[in-house]
Amino acid sequence: MLRLGVNIDHVATVRQARGADEPDPIWAAVEAELGGADSITFHLREDRRHINDRDALLLKHTVACKLNMEMSVEPEIVKIALELKPEQCTLVPERREELTTEGGLDVVRWRKRVAPVVRRLKAAGIEVSAFIEPIEVQIAAAAECRFDAIEIWTGGYAHARSEAAATRELDRLASAIDCGHDHGLTVHAGHGLTYRNVHAVAAIPGWCEFNIGHSIVARSVFVGMRDAVREMKRLLRRGERAQPACGEPA
Repeated sequence: MLRLGVNIDHVATVRQARGADEPDPIWAAVEAELGGADSITFHLREDRRHINDRDALLLKHTVACKLNMEMSVEPEIVKIALELKPEQCTLVPERREELTTEGGLDVVRWRKRVAPVVRRLKAAGIEVSAFIEPIEVQIAAAAECRFDAIEIWTGGYAHARSEAAATRELDRLASAIDCGHDHGLTVHAGHGLTYRNVHAVAAIPGWCEFNIGHSIVARSVFVGMRDAVREMKRLLRRGERAQPACGEPA
């Protein structure tokens, strides 16, 4: 069954907009779990623009399901991850000028910096994932760096401007799943997925987990976090039921 990871970063974004103490992302994480979230994701950025060190520590002590820390490979952040010991760390690119993480980590280019971080995190008992684009050489490089999993960037599909472009991107995602499995990697998905577009991606066989943040947080403003998470899980199940049976063409 497809698992849902809920990214609670943008709850903290709303809090930081006023420099206040609410809404509390810890409370959001608890509500997401009560709605059925299988994991909670947060990104501790170098500039602490939303999630801060206090949040990270409290999430570790509060979250009962899997805790996934998105992070750069900067030494300060790596040190915090090794002290915090979340169940999973996902290595992502990080640029101060971006609104949110755009595009995947270039594992091929940064292999010499990435591989030692992967080794240190795994030695501490942390599962390690790479947030990468659906490109074969990047997937192969992730396997060579001994990542446990990859999270495939679904932004190409989410931002497609035509049906033909969306179909091409769905084909790329399907090929990336196969490539990841061929390299012995668990395959997750994330970026730009919403209640309107997630069905087609969930209908592709081979995913393990979806990580979705902004759309769920946005929906929670109107219906509450529990119901927002429940609704997304229903859509994932519906997409999963639409997957072709074994032996049928995709």
